[in-house]
Amino acid sequence: MVKQLLCLAACILMVVGAAVRRNAAVAPEESAPIAGTINTSGLGAVTGYAGPVPLQIYVSNGVVDSVIALPNVETPNFFDRVEEELLHRWDGLTIEEAAQLNVDAVSGATYSSKALIDNMQRGLKELGAGKVEAQVGEDDAQPLEFKIEIIAGLIVALMAAFIPLFWKNRTYRIIQQLLNVAVLGFWCGACLSFSSVLSLFNGQLSMVNVHWPTILLLVLLIVAIVWPLFGKKSHYCNHVCPFGSLQELCGRCVPHKFSLSLRAVKALTLFRRILWALLMLCLWTGVWFEWVDYEPFSAFIVQSASTAVLVIAAVFVLLSFFINRPYCRFVCPLGTLLKISQGTEIKKK
Repeated sequence: MVKQLLCLAACILMVVGAAVRRNAAVAPEESAPIAGTINTSGLGAVTGYAGPVPLQIYVSNGVVDSVIALPNVETPNFFDRVEEELLHRWDGLTIEEAAQLNVDAVSGATYSSKALIDNMQRGLKELGAGKVEAQVGEDDAQPLEFKIEIIAGLIVALMAAFIPLFWKNRTYRIIQQLLNVAVLGFWCGACLSFSSVLSLFNGQLSMVNVHWPTILLLVLLIVAIVWPLFGKKSHYCNHVCPFGSLQELCGRCVPHKFSLSLRAVKALTLFRRILWALLMLCLWTGVWFEWVDYEPFSAFIVQSASTAVLVIAAVFVLLSFFINRPYCRFVCPLGTLLKISQGTEIKKK
């Protein structure tokens, strides 16, 4: 237990270090405010799915000229759509008109959208210097919104977390995996990934800005790191992860898999470990933060996932018909981190 706790603490420190390095790389530069311009970073920028979404708002003669999104750690695939569809909605409006404008969130990127909209409202309130009505910024506290998909996701996550501990049944396992894929995956878009774990450890989340996707991800993270402390190692990977469940379900469709030799398995396992070390080095040095945006987990949110992510996910899903859970076993950087945190990766070396 002591060894496992030390491994877990070391992994948490590694992730925190990577998160701090990533945040420092995208932090907007401090600059003196100029007339008709405001940087919402200084207003306690509201967090999106991964962190703050600060804006630079330009106003002249009481009219919004333009709005620019400052560097942030939101997933580019999702935030690009938000920028394209929202940033120009306020152009040409007076501060008062812009403050009263009702703007809908972008489907598939709801929390990034709401963070951008709320930050815009805060900036307009500051620029208005009291001219903007009280409703501007009324959502500053970002109260939790009960959404049926998130409640369903929490129920499915808790089922996967507890029921397999007490009941081993093949039929139930298939049902649970279908729920993982359909509810956690396609409906909620909730998967642990390196990107989401970095977001949870980036130090930007607060109880004021917490939202249901964060709570759902915290539940998944607790299962991933706490259950192994009580002997249920790899419980998240084996029983909860939507992408792992999808691979296993696909594998069930083909009874006879391609048989990998022991030598091939050892070589692919070594490849996974080396890949993980290189990717972590990229995070710590700041050479390539963007690799976290190419994990296949975000492919469940089809309407916002990039073509590259969809292709990567499709390749591993197709491979899973012939090789048992290929991404989980031979690639997954998060899976490797979890193995190290529970001491199993160290034992095998």
